[in-house]
Amino acid sequence: MRFCRFLDGLAEKKGIVDGDVIREIEGSFFGEYVVTDRVRDFASAKLLPPVNPSKFVCVARNYSEHAKELGNEVPEVPMIFLKPSTAVCGHGDEVIFPRTSQHVDFEGELAVVIGQKCRKVKREHAERYIFGYTCINDYTARDLQKIDNKFARAKGFDTFAPIGPVIQTDFDWRTARIKTFVNGELKQDGTTDLMINDVPALIEFMSEIMTLLPGDVIATGTPAGIGRVQVGDTVDVEIEGIGRLSNVIAADGK
Repeated sequence: MRFCRFLDGLAEKKGIVDGDVIREIEGSFFGEYVVTDRVRDFASAKLLPPVNPSKFVCVARNYSEHAKELGNEVPEVPMIFLKPSTAVCGHGDEVIFPRTSQHVDFEGELAVVIGQKCRKVKREHAERYIFGYTCINDYTARDLQKIDNKFARAKGFDTFAPIGPVIQTDFDWRTARIKTFVNGELKQDGTTDLMINDVPALIEFMSEIMTLLPGDVIATGTPAGIGRVQVGDTVDVEIEGIGRLSNVIAADGK
């Protein structure tokens, strides 16, 4: 099933995507809900980020070829960092190019949405705690990352974590293909079987450190092929079976 959040006037709504329409639901994705008789067109809906995570946990250098393209060593254990919830935006939203950076990169990734409270979970049980999967673009101010030698500023700007367009619950993460396009030109084309640490391993590692809550998001790392964006670019992350997350890069003029 594909779940989404959308705007109806000024009201935030939730729904199940059924072909070309959204069937509105009442209740929680992560608990009980009722499918109503209210329907709207999916293509014309203003989609919101499908979840509002309490935390957005990311893993760096989880594909060896990506580590190599940046001249980095592959870490011995998962290298994780957090994006603030204020970095989250949705499909169709503008991604703001910060005034303090001259070099912003795209990083298309598969994201995991946690479905139930998850603490000290072993890898063999990890998939029980997954609600579904979505697309993410982990934008990075690469010049600031090199100055800081840290991730917080470079990865944490507002709008630097677009996710969506939907959460797909019926999805095989083992065979996912991630493509990223800039202005329609294919830039990244990688498969999740090349992950160094797979999805269950990441959940085991992260849940040993912090309790993961329903709606929390794990970004599983980017394959090789990342690159720069400029103001005015349209960037799409496409994962077959989930959909296409599209955002335009806008100047930080306000």
